[in-house]
Amino acid sequence: MQIDLYKSLFNKHFENPLLKENIKKSVGLVKKSKRILFIGNGGSNAICSHMMEDYMKIASIPTLSFSDPALITCFANDYGYENALSEWIKFSFQEGDLLMAVSSSGESANILNTVKTHKSKSGDVITLSGFKSGNSLSKMGVVNFEVTEENYGIVECFHQVILHAILDEL
Repeated sequence: MQIDLYKSLFNKHFENPLLKENIKKSVGLVKKSKRILFIGNGGSNAICSHMMEDYMKIASIPTLSFSDPALITCFANDYGYENALSEWIKFSFQEGDLLMAVSSSGESANILNTVKTHKSKSGDVITLSGFKSGNSLSKMGVVNFEVTEENYGIVECFHQVILHAILDEL
């Protein structure tokens, strides 16, 4: 059964000692941040929109997510999709912002460009990526979570588990 696959793979990741260490580091970054900016594409964007709400509502942290369809299409049209999020960061960045970048593949050009822009402004970054170990995004954060499975459902669900675990620790 498919649920057995989820159980087995989730347990594998839960047993990794780096997970707890990264959650602890992430909590420290969140506590010192003034705001959290969430970015992702597709299902990852939906996760970001959800987490933006939860972090604001539950932890009382100001948050933003690049998830408004009109803004996305405007910036994609004007700057190209690979630069849309990066341009949003240029307009939105404030000192003390923490960027949470979520990408199942860890190879999306628009996510990678945005992380580079955020870091160029001395902003801290937490990355959540998947599929292949050592993907481009997994090397770019102060804290990097890798869910090295080639299954969108596993990767996306575990990203949400990680983000909720960080929130629950706050």
